Amino acid sequence: MSTLKNKVLLIGNVGQEPTITTLESGKKVARLSLATNENYKNSKGEKQTDTNWHTAIAWGKTADIIEKYVTKGKEIAIEGKLSTHSYDDKEGTKRYVTEVVINEILLMGSNK
Repeated sequence: MSTLKNKVLLIGNVGQEPTITTLESGKKVARLSLATNENYKNSKGEKQTDTNWHTAIAWGKTADIIEKYVTKGKEIAIEGKLSTHSYDDKEGTKRYVTEVVINEILLMGSNK
């Protein structure tokens, strides 16, 4: 278990078309939003769904795969790690961003 320090596994649907950026160095980065759903029954026995949104980024060859094959609504599985960074907004307020840095991607069902 000592190797499982920062690992994320998610299966969900892509919320919007991925954004692909090529940096000056030629390195490519892909950004996407992923929706995961949790279904349960409330105290009245009614089916409920909670949706969580995750921001994910990928670099290099993984970004190439996302650029070629991933579109809005596509079901994918991703494996990666959490990364948090901060920045100061225009008003000088410190903001924090947490993203999943994708190491592996699995293309699953068809587009919805």
